[in-house]
Amino acid sequence: MQPKAVAIRKRTQILKANRTMFIWVACASALIGFALVVCIFLVQMLLYNERVLAEKDKTVSVLKANNLNVVELQNQVRALDANQALIDAKARPEDRAIQVILDALPSEANSLALGASLQNKLLIGVTLSSLQVDSVVKSSTSSTKKTEILFRFSVSGNEAVLKQTLNNLERSIRTIEIISIKVESQGAARVMTVQAKAFYEPARVVELKDKVVK
Repeated sequence: MQPKAVAIRKRTQILKANRTMFIWVACASALIGFALVVCIFLVQMLLYNERVLAEKDKTVSVLKANNLNVVELQNQVRALDANQALIDAKARPEDRAIQVILDALPSEANSLALGASLQNKLLIGVTLSSLQVDSVVKSSTSSTKKTEILFRFSVSGNEAVLKQTLNNLERSIRTIEIISIKVESQGAARVMTVQAKAFYEPARVVELKDKVVK
């Protein structure tokens, strides 16, 4: 019985040693796995922070460049305020000279204002038979946004006044492009039908935005 008891005791010790070893191996594996997860997380955080810093550097560079451009823009605006041609073209004496440029290329497609300007300032000295200014439908997508206003008119008079009407369109501070001109005789008078377009430039919005870095 004694040798058998010794064998049982050794087997029991071996089983205990195996369980102990298994527990140590399991604990070591868990610690190694946890350490790997922590390392991966730290590496991801490091890479994310690098991307955030890179975006911040871009923003700082843009802001510095914009600050330098503001100074140059201010100098150019001051120079325009002293431009005699712009001063002579001012609609109102109290306006700044740069307002002429803003009036020449307005930020909105104001068809009613364009029609009034044509009728009261440009188509003078002639008999106005018809005037039509197309309305512009605003679009929210920049790719389809229109920047021109089509208009057409018919006037009658002698050759001198019709020529003066074309000169008025040419000297207008608004940018006007004539598409077609048709002149017909009606007795001693001439009837001129013109199709043209004026332009506008939608206002640019400058604003700071939040960017999500992924």
